[in-house]
Amino acid sequence: MSSGASTSGSSTGTSSSMSGSGSTPSTGTSTGVADTGVGSAVAPSQTGTSTAATGTTAGSMSGTGMAAGSASAPGTDMNAFMASFATMQDPTFLMTAASSNMLEIQMGKLAVQKSANAEVKKFGQMMVDHHTKATQELKTVAVPLGVTLPQTLMPIHQTMADQLTGKSGKAFDEAYMDAMEAAHKMDVAMFEVKSKGAETPTVQSFATKTLPMLRSHHTMANEIEKKVD
Repeated sequence: MSSGASTSGSSTGTSSSMSGSGSTPSTGTSTGVADTGVGSAVAPSQTGTSTAATGTTAGSMSGTGMAAGSASAPGTDMNAFMASFATMQDPTFLMTAASSNMLEIQMGKLAVQKSANAEVKKFGQMMVDHHTKATQELKTVAVPLGVTLPQTLMPIHQTMADQLTGKSGKAFDEAYMDAMEAAHKMDVAMFEVKSKGAETPTVQSFATKTLPMLRSHHTMANEIEKKVD
């Protein structure tokens, strides 16, 4: 015991004598860490930074001021967006799912109107029907939680929709099915996370119920994509 106290004291004293008055903050930090033994002096600053970042993110995504998620607002990078799923909070998940539904409905309507491929047109109509129903179910989950769903596409989804601009014929079919494959790849990954560990039971139930449909869509999109490429 006496040896431990002596070592601590000499360590602190040496730090003070070497650093001088200009390094007093360093001595204080060093002593605090040594006293606690667990680095608690560092934890508050880390927690504060994380909380601030989360608050900013939530505001920028939802516009409601609620803690909508720890991930940054969806940009246009698919890999970076998917990396956010592990820490995505329930309100952000619901808003993102709503945006994805809008994308698949809008693009499905375009496929019905513009594609000359019967299989692509059939898939497009299925997207309209299934994701319209999914949107209604999503609202029954979001409203009780006070989550306001977006009325416009998030940047990640708008970028995908823009890929169809000016395309027709085979080029349209290829771009549409590419987008559907990518959109459902993201959907499946996001819903898998929430089906295993949502913060709210109703959100987890919704994710679990919807996941098989999304997996089926992803498989079909892959198959049709190969045929039109």
